[in-house]
Amino acid sequence: MICGKVWKFADDIDTDAIIPGRYLDDYSPLSLAKHVMEGVDPTFASKVSKGDIIVAGRHFGIGSSREQAATALLVAGVEVILAESFARIFYRNAVNKGMLPLICKGGAEAFETGEQIVIDIEKGVAHSAEESGKSVALDKMSPYISKIYSSGGLVKLVISELGKT
Repeated sequence: MICGKVWKFADDIDTDAIIPGRYLDDYSPLSLAKHVMEGVDPTFASKVSKGDIIVAGRHFGIGSSREQAATALLVAGVEVILAESFARIFYRNAVNKGMLPLICKGGAEAFETGEQIVIDIEKGVAHSAEESGKSVALDKMSPYISKIYSSGGLVKLVISELGKT
């Protein structure tokens, strides 16, 4: 089970909102994390904590196929994102980095910023930690995506697999 505080965002959060292009000349993950989500909330990077969860609407991560968007979120402390849908390349970049992007319908309507939620991957549900009864069903992850996530990302999976030969 995964527990964390919600940061709620709307539909159509693009990669330029996640990490504005003007910061892409600095490849340091820590520098990128200082500017994460600056395009929609300039104070986000100073408030987010390790284990916090982003809950968003449709099309999270649309736009440029910049791997730095997933890196900036992960280094800032976001390990899980619940959204109605993801841009395909952002989704894979997030998984490959070791982040968990979960698809769910209605998460943005069910949860509010600051609320504590619990995610039960086995049962395929996310629910409020309070006794409000709010919950949403999660789409099932493919076994391959689950394996990458469980390994801590694609690089760690490949290293592990190479060590088995």
